[in-house]
Amino acid sequence: MDRTPERFRAFRLTEADKKIRAEFVEMGLDGLDPGEVTVRVAYSDVNYKDALAATGKGRILRRTSCVGGIDFSGTVVSSTDGRFAKGDAVLGVGFDLGVSHHGGYAEYARVPADWLVKLPPGMTLWDAMAFGTAGFTAGIAIVRMEQNGLKPANGPVVVSGATGGVGAIAISSLANLGYHVVALTGKAAEAQWLKGIGAAEVKLRNEIDFTKIKPLDKATWAGAVDNLGGDVLAWMASTMKVNGVIASIGLAANHTLNTTVMPFILRGASLLGINSTDSPSPELRLEVWRRLASDLRPKKLKEMVETIPFDRLPSVFDRFIHSQVRGRIVVDLAG
Repeated sequence: MDRTPERFRAFRLTEADKKIRAEFVEMGLDGLDPGEVTVRVAYSDVNYKDALAATGKGRILRRTSCVGGIDFSGTVVSSTDGRFAKGDAVLGVGFDLGVSHHGGYAEYARVPADWLVKLPPGMTLWDAMAFGTAGFTAGIAIVRMEQNGLKPANGPVVVSGATGGVGAIAISSLANLGYHVVALTGKAAEAQWLKGIGAAEVKLRNEIDFTKIKPLDKATWAGAVDNLGGDVLAWMASTMKVNGVIASIGLAANHTLNTTVMPFILRGASLLGINSTDSPSPELRLEVWRRLASDLRPKKLKEMVETIPFDRLPSVFDRFIHSQVRGRIVVDLAG
């Protein structure tokens, strides 16, 4: 008979005196938050949001003490919800995980059933966290852009923040679908890596004079995936083709947007806001995960991911804060 341990390891974040203490602790199942489903966690991952929470560089936590990790995958050990049974392979991303509900940086998690998705055919527990919130966000962006008319025949798609998790998966997934993808990056040394994961071209940010953004510039892009915000997003808007589609995903550079309405009313461009945490409908959530397991799956997913043991988790947060990570980091909790 399978038994859950009386005690297990977790990585807990505690806010005190306006500082974050991040540490490994022992917990019991009775210390987990309420939920219908208890999961033995196999893998988690590290997102920029996780790094902000663990280092205190961002106001992420909404409680004084919380197990970190906004994502996890694992196997159901008990469930009071008929949609899930013991032994089911599941994933959980977003919602309140690692923010106001104990998250994936623990060997066990208990969550509301609505927060879970059964792994689609063709996806492993490791795969699920190779995608995680970053891949899910990229997937939502692509699906919604397609719903708004984006097709490979329309022209090239530019992706900013190209070496990050969202950017890298967006590049590779779009390339799989037949798009001509241009990676926009500030890291010249990563050009070959970006081409290796699917970018047809690499454009350096220092090639663009962001002090001279025109209301309408040369119509270049059929689509754009933006992780930066600020001047980069304004430049993208000014260079969209007729009926071009922009997916706004992040604000790593700036949360402001100084642009005009001209790209939107004279070229019919669309600006889509992408929120992967809690806005996708259940139907969209399932569709995106199904497609990540099939036509959106990067051909070189393993080459885009670094897998680390649970013990090494604290060592990677500063790398995110200082933009020293490319692709994705998966955390192995199962050993």
